[in-house]
Amino acid sequence: MIYLDYSANTPADERVLARFCAVERRCPGNANSHHQAGLDAKAEIDHATQTIARLLRVQPAEIIYTSGASESNNFALKGLARLSRHVGKHIISTPLEHSSVSGTLTALQEQGYEIDLVDIRRDGTIDLEHLKELLRPDTIAVAVTLVDSELGVVQPVKEISEILQAWPNCHLHVDATQAVGKIPVSFEGVDTMSLTAHKFYGLNGIGLLLKRRNLALEPLIHGGESTTIYRSGTPTLGLAAALQAALALALDEQPQRCAHVQALHDTLCAELQKRPGVRINSPAGAVPHIVNVSVAGIKAGAFQQALSGQGVCVSVKSACSTDGTPSKAVFAVSRDRKNALSSWRISLSHLTTEEELNGFLAAFDRCMKDLQKEK
Repeated sequence: MIYLDYSANTPADERVLARFCAVERRCPGNANSHHQAGLDAKAEIDHATQTIARLLRVQPAEIIYTSGASESNNFALKGLARLSRHVGKHIISTPLEHSSVSGTLTALQEQGYEIDLVDIRRDGTIDLEHLKELLRPDTIAVAVTLVDSELGVVQPVKEISEILQAWPNCHLHVDATQAVGKIPVSFEGVDTMSLTAHKFYGLNGIGLLLKRRNLALEPLIHGGESTTIYRSGTPTLGLAAALQAALALALDEQPQRCAHVQALHDTLCAELQKRPGVRINSPAGAVPHIVNVSVAGIKAGAFQQALSGQGVCVSVKSACSTDGTPSKAVFAVSRDRKNALSSWRISLSHLTTEEELNGFLAAFDRCMKDLQKEK
């Protein structure tokens, strides 16, 4: 099997798995309990939280453990909407967001909130002038992804934050799920930020919501304090320790990992551009880990299934999106519906080898030849 869907899920690093198992064996207690085993567990999770805070340059009290980025995005946006409902019900976002953001906004829209989408420029970044035009006194939040999961576009979060300084009632939520381990991530000027361990070689089932201390968001889950008053339940100690380990490794090894991916990306794009009818949709400034392509006249699902039959794993849009519809992200950049329907994603890793890349290109050529015969 040639796995090229690392933006959907990454395999857990052996060192992360070892940390998870060691902590689970050493600390059987519930961190909410007040006996010795509970106190030992609490000390362990406090250490993990403090280390994560140092790595992300935030305060420990700004960290909320969640089940993953989808919960974090729901928590942040629903919480901000409820917190600011007396100020206004206007929210701005983009067509590039993950379904856990767009779906949450749709749910809020059904509750009477007004949602505007900012225009996307041809390089995939948001139109900052259009953002300024959309902002108004009753705007309570702007939700933007730091790195788009389909194209790999990096959004100008610092510039967005600077624009919002003139709008004190408007909060900034950033989905950093695809950014950790790929580019520098900063919480400066941001009110809430989501991320999840399984995107940077950690375990599934654990994510973070970073929240400014002065924001009193209503919890999604009630029934006890746990590690924070904002999310109840027994602390997932082993998962928290594993997230801390994965984050430390991702940041420490980021330069070497990214250099390897960049080399693979350059080779892949050069080869794909030699094939007639192939279009690379990811703009020049995108992260090298994500390469979005279209093959003229061949639907994305058909190409994905053909590659799967050859033992190659790629993705059509993001793994959590709806099948059979054009990619909103690719359409926003290309303005071409047929191209968006034909688009699919290759996502690379520091684990990807040159042999795998060559195997993919050979499979790509076979699939394209077979699918063009069927047209």
